[in-house]
Amino acid sequence: MALQNWWNTHGVPRLIKLACGAPPIMELRAKIVPLARGDVFEIGCGGGINQRFYSPAAITRYAGIDPGGKLLDYARAAARQHGWDADIKDGIGEDIPFEDSSFDTVVCTYTMCSVHDQARVVREMRRILRPGGKLLFLEHGRAPDANVAKWQDRIEPVWKPLAGGCHLTRPITSAVRDGGFVVEPMGERYAPGTPKPVGWMEWGVGIKAE
Repeated sequence: MALQNWWNTHGVPRLIKLACGAPPIMELRAKIVPLARGDVFEIGCGGGINQRFYSPAAITRYAGIDPGGKLLDYARAAARQHGWDADIKDGIGEDIPFEDSSFDTVVCTYTMCSVHDQARVVREMRRILRPGGKLLFLEHGRAPDANVAKWQDRIEPVWKPLAGGCHLTRPITSAVRDGGFVVEPMGERYAPGTPKPVGWMEWGVGIKAE
């Protein structure tokens, strides 16, 4: 238990920052994050990895949450480097600490895999969006190929404690749609140079329609 706690505190944040900053991942971030407009909320903002991709002229306010202490430090440091007056809080996606209809855009990248209650998090993201607001999502999850999905089922119990609770078997686009969004898919693929069981990616836009 002591070793697991040490790994969660010191190893996982560094592992996440390294893995989530790999070139194929950054290429996909560059496709989705610049679409953010208006008052923007980023769930799982720890590490500050997405901040370089926002268009400052298109954003009127930036806020975010992350439960990780070290990752939160990274995000705040990145915001200071950008000169942003950012509202970055310690928090979890199941209970986002902002009022209903507070944002025009929610950005969610490589976060739904590690939350405790995926369906509740999707509902929370919808709650804080204004009518017509957009959820920009880029996630990895359950592969469409049966043989790959079978290996995901086998690997996940070992993978989760090493990767901060990351799941390999969660659906992505369908979970956003089931949470009350009208989904506009933008792309899907296996990340190049990555083993298929950990490399299936989907990205798109979910629109909050009343």
